[in-house]
Amino acid sequence: MKNIAFFLDRDGVINTERKDYVKDINEFNIIEGALEAIKLIKENGYYVVIITNQSAINRGIMNVEKLHDIHKLLKDKLYFEFKTKIDGIYFCPHTPEEKCECRKPKPGLFLEAAKELDIALEESIMIGDSQKDIEAAQAVKCKSILLKNNEKLIDIVKNYLYVISQK
Repeated sequence: MKNIAFFLDRDGVINTERKDYVKDINEFNIIEGALEAIKLIKENGYYVVIITNQSAINRGIMNVEKLHDIHKLLKDKLYFEFKTKIDGIYFCPHTPEEKCECRKPKPGLFLEAAKELDIALEESIMIGDSQKDIEAAQAVKCKSILLKNNEKLIDIVKNYLYVISQK
């Protein structure tokens, strides 16, 4: 049986988005309730997979090591403070001009995650704050929810889990 995942965008969903990019751990500000939402997803038996565009790498603004430091901080907070984890983090380092297959709205990262983690895409869901997130999810027939400006991941997750529990 394949795994069902909650795919999450990172910037704007888990952490505060910055117009000048999140370049190091000092700029990585987790949104209130985001870690609790991940714990709740995991407690309900779903995989949690982050799918994120990180063009600051190929723009020369940050390097892959700094990105890994940010993701290590996130994983450590989840483990030590919430006793939970993320099942995968997939990122695209390319700029839009590079026209790769992994940068959202292209579905490359979804396909890679599905293959590596044995995920049923059509039964999974993407929560993102951009139309690009939604388009990437739709390209692989994954359900999707567009997070509005005033919405928090924890509220969306609680509501979604409640709705599917009523079916």
